[in-house]
Order: sequence, then structure tokens, then C-alpha cells
Amino acid sequence: MADLAASRGTSFALTPDAAERHAIADTLGIVGIKKLRFAGTLTPQGRKDWVLSADLGATVVQDCVVTLDPVTSRIDETLTRQYLSDLPELTGTEVEMPEDDTAEPLPDTIDLYAVLTEALALALPLYPRAAGAALEQTIYTEKGVTPLTDEAARPFAGLGALRDSLKDTDD
Repeated sequence: MADLAASRGTSFALTPDAAERHAIADTLGIVGIKKLRFAGTLTPQGRKDWVLSADLGATVVQDCVVTLDPVTSRIDETLTRQYLSDLPELTGTEVEMPEDDTAEPLPDTIDLYAVLTEALALALPLYPRAAGAALEQTIYTEKGVTPLTDEAARPFAGLGALRDSLKDTDD
């Protein structure tokens, strides 16, 4: 950080090659990354602080949570990180969450690949699903035992029928 010009911003653009995309995909536990670009600026803020503003664009391939077929997703995210010199280093096992989740302590160096990997991990779809994939209900039980279904487990499922039967007797 000391090598950057403190009077103006510094632009960057990362476009990882196939081997780097494969390594990032392995780190994130996904099938693959077809395209990946991370571009932005590091701008000084005040005397010692810095702001990273960047755009992340990626085309990722993940396993479908239902069928395990490959699912391709497009990710376009804008991110901001503030690196503050007066923010204390986080130590220990328990840390209170700050109100501003973009603020981080100012490091000696900023690993843009680490920021890229973290931002991509946070932007990945949590439950990628192939088109038309749906969970179907499968019921397992021992012979002679009535299986417990979602419908039977609903505690108020029969109240509507009970209300209707009581209404008929009141008339």
C-alpha cells in the first residue's frame, strides 16, 4: 500500500487465465468458472485510508442441488471495501460485527485475488437448480406402518374439515 500514489486512485483489472480460474473453482468447491473479470480502483480516502471499488463479472458452473447436472449462472456484482488505518485488527475467537461490513483494517498489502475469491464466494447462488428440476416426495417406512407424510404432519390440516362438520350439526 505504501507504494501507491496517495494523491490519486490506482486502477486494476484482473482476468484470470484458465489455470487460475480452475484453481479458484477448486477453492470454492464448484465445477468451473468459464469467464472471470475483476476490475476497479483503489482510491485514497483521507490521509491513510483507502477505498476499493470494483466490478466482478463471472460465468460459473455449479452442480444442481436436485439432479447434480451442471448449472451455469452469470454473476455481476459491484463491491466496495474500505481499508481503514484506525480500525483495530480482529483477534480472538469472538468478534462483534461492525455496523459497516465493508470496513476492514488497512493491511500492508491487498491481495486482489483474495478479494476476488471472497467476493465470488459470497455472490454464488446458494442452491443452483437446473431448469425443470424439482424435488419429489419419496416416502420410506417399514411394512405395515403408515408412513408419515408432510400433509399428515401438519398440525392444523384437519381443522377445516372439523369446522365444516360442526357447522353442519349447528344448522
